[in-house]
Amino acid sequence: MKAIIPLAGRGTRLRPSTHHTPKPLLRVGGRPILSYLLDDVKALGVEEMVFIVGYRSEVIRDFIASDYPDLRPHYATQEVMDGTAGAIKLAEPWADDDLLILFSDTLFDADLGLATRLPDDEAGILWAKEVEDYQRFGVIVTDEHGIMQRIVEKPSEPVSKLANIGVYYIRDHGLLFEGINHVLAGGTGKSGEYYLTDAFQYMVDHGAKLRTAPVGGWYDCGKTETLLDTNRHLLSTTRGGVDSGATVEGAEIVEPVRIEAGAVVTGGRIGPNVTVERGARVTGSTLSRTIVGHEAEVSNAELHDSLVGARAKISGLSGRLHVADDSVVEG
Repeated sequence: MKAIIPLAGRGTRLRPSTHHTPKPLLRVGGRPILSYLLDDVKALGVEEMVFIVGYRSEVIRDFIASDYPDLRPHYATQEVMDGTAGAIKLAEPWADDDLLILFSDTLFDADLGLATRLPDDEAGILWAKEVEDYQRFGVIVTDEHGIMQRIVEKPSEPVSKLANIGVYYIRDHGLLFEGINHVLAGGTGKSGEYYLTDAFQYMVDHGAKLRTAPVGGWYDCGKTETLLDTNRHLLSTTRGGVDSGATVEGAEIVEPVRIEAGAVVTGGRIGPNVTVERGARVTGSTLSRTIVGHEAEVSNAELHDSLVGARAKISGLSGRLHVADDSVVEG
């Protein structure tokens, strides 16, 4: 099995943070978003991965080389942002095995091991999450056995509540790329892009059985508000706590929080839903629903719903703030 992970987007909804850092390497719960996906895929024994890169690709390559030296990576550059089908098409030279396809905008709680237990007569799996606000998503319409019939983008009628989350296993990679080529030979969608879901429809129309599988949780990292929501989830489950190597003096701590080794917190109130990364210093400040990047300094501030970049220096401010690495803001 091989994995394909598209990473070429510019992350415009997370500016200014993404001016310096590609979106998949933004940190949530104290780790880069991409690392959660890579660990899940590695747990299946997958070591060969194709990364579709573009914006700040050199940063992605350096991260893979330093943090995942045991992987066998391949890189393809998406020069034109022509959609998900166009991105996956670039992986075709290496796509000669069963494929996991994962998009890096979200984290999820899913049993990827289902890919190793799929019946022989089924061509793949589309993981999906049941939602109430189905109008916001592409939803998967299935038969009574959970086999995909079609995908409907942002339906006005409740044809299905199974939202497509962008995590797929494809056994019949030959038919997949036949479908992608068919899509690319036709017209683009409403947004001027070619959609991978149309290739899945091609597979179904040509007799493939694509099974849907549930996810326990689905956590968006694509914009500031949802990134902070995902940080809250991680702190409440697996990533919270005050490291024994952190220094906390005279501060009120309101769980859940994450205060990493080397961080120094003096006075004020931290939490709920706050990450203070390694080496950061927070003095006399009240923080809630905020991520403070490594080696940043925050003093005499009252911040909520905020992203503070690494090594930024913030003082005397009250309110909501989103600043990139190495910023200086004084109130």
